[in-house]
Amino acid sequence: MPPGTDSGAAPDRQGPGRPPARVAAIVPAKDEEDRLGATLDALAQIGSIDLVVVVDDGSTDGTLRIANLAGVQTVKHQVNLGKAQAMTSGAKVVALLEAEAGGAFQTDNPRALLFVDADLEDSARNLDVLCGPVVSGEADMAIATLPPQKTTGGGFGFVVRLARDGIARLTGREMGQPLSGMRCITREAFESALPLAKGWGVEVGLTVDVLRGGGRVVEVPVELHHRVTGRDLRSQLHRARQYRDVRRALRARSR
Repeated sequence: MPPGTDSGAAPDRQGPGRPPARVAAIVPAKDEEDRLGATLDALAQIGSIDLVVVVDDGSTDGTLRIANLAGVQTVKHQVNLGKAQAMTSGAKVVALLEAEAGGAFQTDNPRALLFVDADLEDSARNLDVLCGPVVSGEADMAIATLPPQKTTGGGFGFVVRLARDGIARLTGREMGQPLSGMRCITREAFESALPLAKGWGVEVGLTVDVLRGGGRVVEVPVELHHRVTGRDLRSQLHRARQYRDVRRALRARSR
């Protein structure tokens, strides 16, 4: 089958290849100066990660300064382009750095990509268990399932139900947390799903594309904690946009 696109085409089945020996963490961030530093400190404690790329997606605060102080690779979007473009930009930087380095990172064994929310702070150190199935060659994509979050609030489940039902309808697979943004994925699986679904539909689109392409997808419980969207007007508007984007991603893949 042809590579997955936002018009609903499914990606090719992932080839056998060699399991990735190392992991590159990609951290999309917008206005996260207060939490990003702790997140990067936590990622530095994960042995399998030897490259971190922060994609500053149009921040107006000190996000980029914090990333530079941490000594990680950075990309700056002058305006906010959205999570899908931030993920794509980060993956391109990893590929370019590997091409420049050559040697140990030949095209048949590129790093796995670990996508990390910038607001995880110290809990990001627990992401090592998410890398395991991909680095060992057991999975093409591992998705983190999170415990109940410490912050009160949260939504009413409309978007989660839409995503879960849509993925099950298109792939036959029921996901526990279909909107989870923390994912470790092989380069081959990621590139086969390009271009990513736009907006807040990126995770659902990626899951559908990898599964329909024959990729092995697992969900891994990980002790992660981040901000929870509340129930005020601004939060409800956010959920409305999220519902719209997830629905678009699913409809595109239904055609």
